[in-house]
Amino acid sequence: MTSDAYCCVPVTSSSLSATEAQTMAEDFKALADPTRLRLLSLIASVPEGEVCACDLNEPLDRSQATVSHHLSVLTKVGLITREQRGKWAWFQVAPDRADFVRSILDQSAVPVS
Repeated sequence: MTSDAYCCVPVTSSSLSATEAQTMAEDFKALADPTRLRLLSLIASVPEGEVCACDLNEPLDRSQATVSHHLSVLTKVGLITREQRGKWAWFQVAPDRADFVRSILDQSAVPVS
């Protein structure tokens, strides 16, 4: 099939509502930071499905305060959830946002330049 065959085929079945566009814009704004994107990737890729904040500083080579700030941003937009257990906070991808996170982090969908 030639590229001309795609010129008139819609990419999606409908356009975004104003609310959907606002939500997605907030998500993309949060994900526009490379540290937050890596952080989300780390959380999404742990086999256990959740990770302690104490285990995120070293892989990111960032201070606890910096990692905490970025975790807060991702939690605020609802991409991850936080559960306090004693003195440590545990994070996982928000179950209702898992499909969105998967689509963002699916590297096979990203064209390599």
